[in-house]
Amino acid sequence: MSRMGGFDARELRKLRDELEKLQEPEEFMKDCAKELAARLLRMVVQRTPADTGTLRRAWTAGTSSEGYANSVQVNHSGNVYEIAITNPMEYASYKEYGHRTPNHKGWVPGHFMLKISEEELERIAPAILEQRIYRYFGGL
Repeated sequence: MSRMGGFDARELRKLRDELEKLQEPEEFMKDCAKELAARLLRMVVQRTPADTGTLRRAWTAGTSSEGYANSVQVNHSGNVYEIAITNPMEYASYKEYGHRTPNHKGWVPGHFMLKISEEELERIAPAILEQRIYRYFGGL
C-alpha cells in the first residue's frame, strides 16, 4: 500500500506476469509422466539380463531412455497420466516371470526386472515429483 486507503497493484501485476510464464499444467503433467517413464526404463534396462544384449536393447528400441520416453504418447484420463512400457521380444515375459524348462521337469525363476523397477520407482516418485513441482513454481 502506498498510502492509507490506497492500493498498489504493481505486485499483483508482477505475480500475474510470472504466472503467465508458467508452462501449461497439462504439458507439465505430461513432462512429469515422461520423466518417470525414462527413469523406469533406465532401471529396467539395468536389471535386464544381458546374455546377448538383445532383450536389454529391445526396451528402448536402441535409443536412450530419455529419447524414447519423450517420443512416446502420454494417455490422459481423469487424474491419470499413463505411458505404456513394453518389450517386443517374444521371450521377455519368460525372463520376467520365469518359465518351465523344455523337458517340463524344472523351473527357471524369473528376474522380475520390470516389477522390481516399478516398485523402486513408486518409492522414489514422490520425491522426484516434489522437485519438479518446486522447479515449476521456482521463481514465484
